[in-house]
This record gives sequence, structure tokens and C-alpha cells, in this order.
Amino acid sequence: MSELDLYNTLTRTKSRFEPLEPGRVRVYSCGPTVYSRQHLGNMRAYLFADLLRRALESAGYEVLHVINITDVGHLTDDADQGDDKMEKAARDQGLSASEIAEKWTRVFKRDLEKLKVEPPAVWCTATQHIPEQIEMIEKLEEKGFTYRTSDGVYFDTSKDPSYGELARLDVGAQRSGERIAQVGEKRNPADFALWKLSSPDGPRRQMEWESPWGTGFPGWHIECSAMSSKYLGVPFDIHTGGIDHVPVHHPNEIAQSENVFEVRPWVRWWMHGEWLMFEGEKLSKSTGGVLSLDDLEEAGIQPLAFRYFVLSAHYRQQQTYSDSAIQGASTSYQRLVRHAIELRQATDGRGAEAADGFRARFRAAIADDLNAPQALALLWEVVRSPELGGVEKWALVREFDRVLGLDLEEARLEVPDLDARVESLIRERVEARAAKNFARADEIRAELLADGIVLEDGPEGTSWRRA
Repeated sequence: MSELDLYNTLTRTKSRFEPLEPGRVRVYSCGPTVYSRQHLGNMRAYLFADLLRRALESAGYEVLHVINITDVGHLTDDADQGDDKMEKAARDQGLSASEIAEKWTRVFKRDLEKLKVEPPAVWCTATQHIPEQIEMIEKLEEKGFTYRTSDGVYFDTSKDPSYGELARLDVGAQRSGERIAQVGEKRNPADFALWKLSSPDGPRRQMEWESPWGTGFPGWHIECSAMSSKYLGVPFDIHTGGIDHVPVHHPNEIAQSENVFEVRPWVRWWMHGEWLMFEGEKLSKSTGGVLSLDDLEEAGIQPLAFRYFVLSAHYRQQQTYSDSAIQGASTSYQRLVRHAIELRQATDGRGAEAADGFRARFRAAIADDLNAPQALALLWEVVRSPELGGVEKWALVREFDRVLGLDLEEARLEVPDLDARVESLIRERVEARAAKNFARADEIRAELLADGIVLEDGPEGTSWRRA
């Protein structure tokens, strides 16, 4: 097995990864709440999880990967108030909650396919695991970690001296109105719902179940603990999610799991992907930043160009989305595809010894906490290297791409809008030359030449041809 050094949010350190079971790694990734379309910021989290899985497999491990689908119980407020997002979407769209879940789950999985994200070994939904969640809450109740209120069953965080360790929370210093507002009958601001009771006065819910505490539905956090433990066992190796899960969702998962199973740590490695920013703000529905893959495709951007864009930043770094950044990634990805197409036909076998050096450097980059930007740079070094013949280049490109997931073995150039794009750039170049902005004119010529387009200036103006 190859060695990997991975960053652990729990310890705030990067260290050598060793699985609990030799040769096998068990990974759980927090999945989407399927009440609407997943935006580009959401998709970055799954591209990170896919990169991790591919890196583990490339290192020689068998990976058992589980992703959940939250189709009930995720309220609009971390204080366990507000509507269930699924129920609210069903009312707003005039559909049943199950129809909402099926619709957006289907779209989500289709988007993952477009991004070449490998499907997990197990997809699991909250609604299909209600008995497991009820059983877990019952065990917590037996151990004295819960209390009942008029609206449900809550976990008492004061009973867990380690609560909030992942997020470095100072629970004792929390005051009402800080992290989570003091609400109703909750004993402590950080206490969270395990089971919510259906309101006898409100409209009848579409999703509710009988339980020892009355008719209702599970809290958001309990589903991940119940399902991950069912399919991966206790403890397991790695839990992934977005950085937004660190303050609330993941500390709650840890608290309920470690106390019900009496194991610490419940998960050995916690790994979190950073936000995708849009004009200085986190890309999210609340900020209006709801760009999706469909929006990119309508603008002529391939989904795998977005994957390329995401790989250009480390998963633990915030990344800023802009039109110019995604256009740049699209251009670079198309150039890479063009190289791949040429290399598929290569016959020059020079450079076997040099290839070993590139291979070692690539593995070192991935082993260094999934350093995708460095790995991507090495991929470009390979395709441009004068030391390597085409056969060795193609072998390395295919090997590297099994980790990067850019589909270079099958990808094709997309050229339906080529004419319009080239003509637009030629017009811009003419205007630049008229304004004596020769630097920009030269940049345009170089950009097109890199894309295989040769400009020819003549008495009749500027024409172009493919190189």
C-alpha cells in the first residue's frame, strides 16, 4: 500500500493515514438534502470526496464508500425550529414530499455522473432507516443522555464533557443567542433534537412515523449516525463533509454516536472541504448563488471543465467562482483534451526512465493531503515534456487521470460554438490593434494558437484556420 498523509479536522494536524482494517478503508460522506437542486458549491464537496476515494484506491486500498440522502427531518433552523425542508418544498411546489425527494435525487445523481464522480457502494436514505434511528434514540435514553419536551426528544449536551471538541466549542461559555439561540424548553443552547413530535395544531405532515415518544419524525443529525454505523461498523475510518458541518452537524453526530456505542473516537479521520465563494460570499441558496451544472452547460462550459476548475484549488482552501475563472478552466481543459486525443495515437516510446520520476512526483503530490493543484501541474509537465515520447506520455496521463477523474481516455473536443468564439476574439483583436493595444492583440493570437487556431492577417482582413 502507498502511504498517504491526510489532514484530520479532529486533531487539526496532517498525519500518516492507517486504516483500522489492513487494506480496506471505510468512508462516509454527508449527502444532500434533496428538497431542491444542488448548486455548484454543493458539488465541490462531492468532487473532494471522489478525489479522496480515487486517491485511496490508487494507493492500493479497497474502499467501502457510503453516501446518505436526507429526505426528511432537516429543519430550516439549526435551533430545531422552522419547517422541515422537504415538507416546505412539497407545499411550495404542489408535489408530495416523496416526489420532491425522487426528483432531486435523480438530478443530483445525474450531475454526479456528468462530473465522473464514482457512485458509492451504498446509497442510503433517511426515510428507509427510521427503525435504526428510533433504536439509537432509545439507547441514548436508556443511558440518560436525553430529555423530553413538549415538542420532542433532545440530546443533553451537558452530559457529554467532550461535546464540541471537533469544532473547538467552549460550551460552558455559550450564552443564549450565540451559536444556537435558547429555544423554549431546551436546557442548554447546544442541545439538539433527536425526535420531533408532529404538531397537533398544525397541518398534517406527509412524513411522520409512530415512535415511543409519539408521532413525529427524526432530527437531522441522528440519521447519519444510524446509517453510517449500520453500513460501516463502529468505529470506522473517515467521515467527510463540507466545512459548514464543523460547527453543528458533525459535533452532534459525534456526541450521540460516541455515547450510544461507548467508543472514542467514533471516527478516526474527519475531513472537510472548504466553501466555494461567489463574489465574496459562500455559494449558497441563501445568498442567491444557486448556479448549477445546467447553468454552466447553457453557457457552453462542460461539466468536466468545472471538475478541472475545482481541482485547481486545494480542497481545504476557499475557492472563488467567477466567469473569467471558469472560462479559463474551460479553455485549459479543452487544451488538455486536445493533447490527450493526439497522445492516443502516439508511437514514440522514448523516456521510460524519465517517466518514473514524473510518476513518483505525482504520487507524492496526491499523498500530501490530496494536493490536486500540484498533481494537475505535473500532468501539464508530462504532456509538454521534451524528455518523454508520446507512448510514455499517454501512459502517465491515463495513470494520473485515474486519480484526477477528467475522463481524458474518452473525452472529445466540443466545437459547436468554435466559429462564434473565434470570430468574437478576432473582432476584439482588431479593436485592440486599432487602439494600439498590441499586447492584448498578441495575447489573443497566442490564446487561439494554443487552441489550435492560426490567424492570418491580409489585405482583406484577418482569417483563421485550424493548425
